[in-house]
Amino acid sequence: MTDKTMHITLRPNEKIYLNGAVLRPDRKVTLELLNDATFLLEAHVMQAEDTNTPLKQLYFTAQVMLIDPDTADKTVMIFIEMLGKMLRTYNDPIILEGLRKCIDLTEQDKIFDVLKVIRGLFDREATIMGKKPAVEKEQKTA
Repeated sequence: MTDKTMHITLRPNEKIYLNGAVLRPDRKVTLELLNDATFLLEAHVMQAEDTNTPLKQLYFTAQVMLIDPDTADKTVMIFIEMLGKMLRTYNDPIILEGLRKCIDLTEQDKIFDVLKVIRGLFDREATIMGKKPAVEKEQKTA
């Protein structure tokens, strides 16, 4: 075993998107990932109909890079274009800092970390837009 070993426990019928494949166990299961793998848990997957803000649209685009590696080359170009427009549009220093961090992480091919950064900006965006911050999907299921 290496230091990259990770254990992921899934409930029955909970999906995991792993290197472009979708897995759904029929019972509780713990997976042991023995090497680097690109994965996304169902709780972090945003549906297209939920992309009602610029940051959520950006998140969805980054998510597609993880879920569908076959189209990642094209999707990353769309993602970078969206990021550039957002950097020119937003003036909030916290959001701008997060977006710049996303550029660095994308260049390092750390898309999972990009998703974490963007998710962390959702409440800030909601406040700026005059909306009450939403409860994270993962908090609802925890």
